[in-house]
Amino acid sequence: MDMNKNTITEAVLPLLAEMDCFLVDVTVSTGNDIEIAIEKREGTVQMEDCVRVDQFIHERFSQDEEDYALTVTSAGLDRPFKVMEQFTKAIGSKVTVSLKGGKRLVATLLEASEDAVKVGYSAREAVEGKKKKELVAHEDVLPMADITSVVPYIEFE
Repeated sequence: MDMNKNTITEAVLPLLAEMDCFLVDVTVSTGNDIEIAIEKREGTVQMEDCVRVDQFIHERFSQDEEDYALTVTSAGLDRPFKVMEQFTKAIGSKVTVSLKGGKRLVATLLEASEDAVKVGYSAREAVEGKKKKELVAHEDVLPMADITSVVPYIEFE
């Protein structure tokens, strides 16, 4: 069986649905190095989830017929969102939004669609009639066309 992104995707989708996971990405290099990135609909991906997908792929695609290396991983906190399910899962949590032109914004993801995201954040701004800058709440709708990446915001305490 030909190891390509579509074949692997079609094979793994039913298993991921059964595991309450979703597919974030499948990459196949020219050297047949395959990486499958998955995410849980709720909670976080565990090692057992990755092992289950790894075993599933190895059972369906013989390494004797086609040599390949396989890595199954979680989508990762440091990687930009790639699929709408990641945006949906992150609603209500803090994200870092990088915009074209270099601006970055740490905000709470309020809504997401294929076309735009709505975020909420506060910024210290000059307020008319006040000497000191004050914290002003904002809710902005950002078109996806203006966004270069959205990643989970990680706070260290």
